[in-house]
Amino acid sequence: MPNNSVRCVARLFAKPDCLEKVLSILRTVVEPTRKESGCISYELLQNRADPSDFTFVEEWASDGDIDIHLATKHIQDALSMLAGLLSEAPDIRRYTVLK
Repeated sequence: MPNNSVRCVARLFAKPDCLEKVLSILRTVVEPTRKESGCISYELLQNRADPSDFTFVEEWASDGDIDIHLATKHIQDALSMLAGLLSEAPDIRRYTVLK
């Protein structure tokens, strides 16, 4: 059976003085997201060399599932709370696994 899932990598960079607040907000979206339809895996990582660098590594059943995820209340609320706490806009990329 072919794996047609979509992989997503989302990177966010906290302002140095906002690190703990950003981490707290990001943690709130992990469990609700894992319960979403179409979510295969969803992990939050923190860069060991640069603690202000947070990365979500995700696997979704389809692009549509990612679109629905991005519109959920918990994601929209988190994005609102992150306003002014990040050093740049989130970098969200979608990938296809090559065989």
